[in-house]
Amino acid sequence: MQYWDGDDMATTDDGSNGMTEPCEVCGVETLHEVSVQIVTEGGTGENARYSREPYRVRECQRCGNRESQRMNNA
Repeated sequence: MQYWDGDDMATTDDGSNGMTEPCEVCGVETLHEVSVQIVTEGGTGENARYSREPYRVRECQRCGNRESQRMNNA
């Protein structure tokens, strides 16, 4: 997979860079950095440019656990 790092799209009320979300590893709500990345799923070749999909990526700022979820599930 190839990743393209998009702009940080997360905001919080306390002005920090991230948002609180539940962390499966920590077991509590923690600060997460959230971004959108474009992933090329089709490998290489001429048609690879048509297989790009957006993914929501979040990383726990406490333990470093990183998760991604495909945003287009058509």
